[in-house]
Amino acid sequence: MSVPEDTQKTKTDSKKTAEAAKKDYGIIDMMLSKPTNGVVDFETLIKETQSRVWRALKSGYEYLPVEDESDVFLRKHVSSRMKMVVLYVDLVGSTHITLELPEDKVAIIITCFAQEMATTIRQYGGYVLKFVGDAVIGYFPAEENQLQSADSAVLCAKSMISVIQNGINPILNQYDYPDLAIKVGIDYGENMIVRYGSDAKKSHVDIIGPVMNIAAKIQNMAKPNQILIGDDVYARIHPSMQTSFAKMSWKTDEWNYRRDTGEVYPVYKHVD
Repeated sequence: MSVPEDTQKTKTDSKKTAEAAKKDYGIIDMMLSKPTNGVVDFETLIKETQSRVWRALKSGYEYLPVEDESDVFLRKHVSSRMKMVVLYVDLVGSTHITLELPEDKVAIIITCFAQEMATTIRQYGGYVLKFVGDAVIGYFPAEENQLQSADSAVLCAKSMISVIQNGINPILNQYDYPDLAIKVGIDYGENMIVRYGSDAKKSHVDIIGPVMNIAAKIQNMAKPNQILIGDDVYARIHPSMQTSFAKMSWKTDEWNYRRDTGEVYPVYKHVD
């Protein structure tokens, strides 16, 4: 008996969907077992961080300039709407550091923090959008693979904390500087890439959209050395990574952001 054409098409589409999902998770499995996108191994990452920070503290070493890959990428997509994972990382207690240390030492600490966080973002295939005071904003384009971008951002955040605790702080301690701590917020969604001016090469380019604001708000709610992610990120990370996150319980006046459904937008904390 012949199978109806519609039934055959449905089976074929379902098979393709399953194979695509399997392929996506296969990529993520590879990422969890072995970093991709040029990510160096953890030991090398820490050693290189310590070397740069040590030289900065000892001899006023200035970080080498790097090509602004984000600027190049954004100019290619001006006026486009693009799905991406946005990551905010903020230095905790920078006001205290500013009050307690001489300006030249503060400048070195802030520079080391910002540049090392930027380096970590690049290592995980992300782009550095901008430095805002004592915060660094990164993003991971997700048009081609939302799952991979979500996992890359979370793995990046975890490495950031390791870089601070195991790379930067041990060197700062040798010079009697205070330990650093960070807060990380991550969210996913669609943003608009805009250019403020008519000059295609020189006019400022930026990203605007609710995701930028929500990621910043989520970061603001985090505790020192804590990673918080929005529900749209949680839904896209690998199942094995979801087990290391727990849903936040908020008081009514702590977190009131609501989506179109009218329900409070869920946020998850990293618990490992």
